[in-house]
Amino acid sequence: MMDKKPGTSQFNELILLARIEQEIEKNNLDNITRTKAYEKFYFKHPEIKWAFLASMVSRNAGWSMTDLEGNWFRKALPQEKRSLLFMTYERANWTIFYDAYPQLLLYEYAKHIKKPIFNLLSHFGVSQFMVGEWEYFWHYQKLDRLMTALIINEQNVIQQPVIEQQIYKQHVFHSAPYKLQDLFHFSTVIFPTLQGKLFGFSVFNFQTLTNRIDLGKRLGWLLFQAGLYQQFEAFAKSVPHTGSRYDYEKYFPEKRRRETPLLRMAYPIVTHSLDGKREDWFHGQSTKKWFKDKKIPSKYELTDWFKHKQDQLHLLNLLQEYWRNG
Repeated sequence: MMDKKPGTSQFNELILLARIEQEIEKNNLDNITRTKAYEKFYFKHPEIKWAFLASMVSRNAGWSMTDLEGNWFRKALPQEKRSLLFMTYERANWTIFYDAYPQLLLYEYAKHIKKPIFNLLSHFGVSQFMVGEWEYFWHYQKLDRLMTALIINEQNVIQQPVIEQQIYKQHVFHSAPYKLQDLFHFSTVIFPTLQGKLFGFSVFNFQTLTNRIDLGKRLGWLLFQAGLYQQFEAFAKSVPHTGSRYDYEKYFPEKRRRETPLLRMAYPIVTHSLDGKREDWFHGQSTKKWFKDKKIPSKYELTDWFKHKQDQLHLLNLLQEYWRNG
């Protein structure tokens, strides 16, 4: 979007804002377009570390979506339950992109004209917390602080409209299938490699805001500070995101059959709309606790563990199917 240089040093704010809105609409179609948009932005602007983190986490969201239409979940859960779980992932994915992508594009343009224009973020309903953080980043170039700030923001952004939304709260986060998955740590975000190795962390009690922020910070550390960046970058650049876990399972030493479909073969494009005016989650409260460093678990190479958990999930699904049909 921002590749074309304006004819003069002046720019028309209304035209800029309209172009950004067009780019949001174009790239917020589904999990595939969001993942690609984050990734493309990062490789153009690698100082914005969050964009690469967002692309890798977005890949995981796609894999979780197609799991629901894979061999095992179709046996274990009725269509209505699977559709609701899909919409939980989809709505969170859409909401975060709707908030974050205009921030990225405004930064790109500010960088181009060498002038901070972050006051324009309010046009897109972006939190005053992030307006301040972008201003801070512009002046001090604290790369890791900005990544953490964006993690804090994104998780606060989905807290009320997704996590605490009544239909998801009642029928997803308090449901028996979700609690079973939470109990057995199936809520795991993984970063694959072309060598067939998986790295990542689990989150317990996903609906708790601080737990999700802590997970995001650990994943940021894993991506950029664990000495594995080149492997993750190679995977991202080599493997187009299809939404199927076969994206990385094909690199396992043992032969694997495709058990989950391509995302666009499984789901149509979902049209979203905002539920009323967006409320700013930030009211001047202290955010220091969320910026503090968290202890990193010593075990983050999860290849064998994850395969074992997948086997457990298959067993659980078979048991649920047995109980339902018994």
